Amino acid sequence: MAQTTGLENNPDIVDFTSMLRIRLVEEAIADRYAEQEMRCPVHLSIGQEASAVGVCAPLTTQDRMYSTHRCHAHYLAKGGGLKAMLAEIYGKAEGCIGGRGGSMHLAAPEVGLMSSVPIVASAIPLAAGAALSDKLDGNGRVTVSFLGDACVEEGVFHETANFARLHDLPVIFACENNLYSVYTRLDARQPNRPLTALSEAHGIPSEHVDGNDVALVRAAMERAIDRARGGDGPTFLLLDTYRWREHCGPNYDNHIGYRTEAEFEEWRALDPLERTRAALRQDGFADDDWLAGITADLEREIDEAFDFAKNAPLPDPASASVSVYAE
Repeated sequence: MAQTTGLENNPDIVDFTSMLRIRLVEEAIADRYAEQEMRCPVHLSIGQEASAVGVCAPLTTQDRMYSTHRCHAHYLAKGGGLKAMLAEIYGKAEGCIGGRGGSMHLAAPEVGLMSSVPIVASAIPLAAGAALSDKLDGNGRVTVSFLGDACVEEGVFHETANFARLHDLPVIFACENNLYSVYTRLDARQPNRPLTALSEAHGIPSEHVDGNDVALVRAAMERAIDRARGGDGPTFLLLDTYRWREHCGPNYDNHIGYRTEAEFEEWRALDPLERTRAALRQDGFADDDWLAGITADLEREIDEAFDFAKNAPLPDPASASVSVYAE
């Protein structure tokens, strides 16, 4: 019989539950998107949950994080409130930034998610600035910048990497390499050399990790945090992963020709949830009854959060200029 006690203290169970929650939330967004009540684009991370959870799990609420346009998983993994996230996507006043930004602008500063910036690579210098302030204050905090593989093609990545290494900033660059910049494959944009070579050219230590193995991601992140808190400066983590759905939107898009069905199936076989659960079952955890129970609990939470978001009030039009102009 599978074990059922002590699961709340098992980090692998915690990580699996966090990944499952993210998966179920985003599948629910995809299922409901056709209702036309979420009037903003959505960039889903289905298939990429391990990189988000593995990076965020070792962080404290005092450690800061900056995200990208594909930010749902990062927001939830860092501890952002689900009701506030969905209300934001529905454009409601109870949203995490008052319904002003939608899916690509999530923030939860109370748990350290400072902002999500959809402009490619623009979160990178923000994270370095936060890390600089932490170093000057000597408070021992760490800052993370999530970035995609296309971000290393922007000049701001190299400018920031140079500055971060020069000043040994406590910043971690977590690069989620899902092989594509929208519809353009990595090998059509980059020469045949590892992306880690770019950080190493700036003197920044790197680790190349299977981004669909949450335990490996978490372990690499813990090493990077130790270096940052110990005064040894930045780290670049290259996390290989794969998004299952289209670049922007709720659907599958293998039929349009930029990737093959065979490639998709190869990556789907590396599903981070299934891999983690298989390992847990080998250790006597996460049996079918437990999985059914935790799934039902999460689905109830998600349904309640959607009901909250859909029934929440719209922002007062009189508040449209709030936070736009300095006062």
